[in-house]
Amino acid sequence: MTHESPGLVSIQSGNSVKVTIDRLEVMLKNKGIAVFARIDHGAAAAAVGMPLRPTELLIFGDPAAGTRLMQAGQTIGIDLPLKALVGKMQTVESGSPTMIQHGWRCGTGSATTWRMLSTPRRASLPTP
Repeated sequence: MTHESPGLVSIQSGNSVKVTIDRLEVMLKNKGIAVFARIDHGAAAAAVGMPLRPTELLIFGDPAAGTRLMQAGQTIGIDLPLKALVGKMQTVESGSPTMIQHGWRCGTGSATTWRMLSTPRRASLPTP
């Protein structure tokens, strides 16, 4: 099942949360995109005795691409770096570059910038 929200792109995965986010992390690194952090919300919830379905967040980006976007409209920095949320429903969600572009009224930037932003949200995840 896919859930759409304004500004989010959802992609259904047939794999577990761990396998999906592991594959996404490998794909991003193979493309030269920096992974800044991986946060396990499920583990954090368990540590305080609260239930939460498996949920992990990956924070990633390209400083050169992000800088170009911020040069066009500095306040876009509130949405950078980019994030992908993977939850038990096996859905990968990330901010939509189109929504970012329109929401922050910045120019289209270079083709490389938008290609970098667009690639992770639609790419198929590599198999091990």
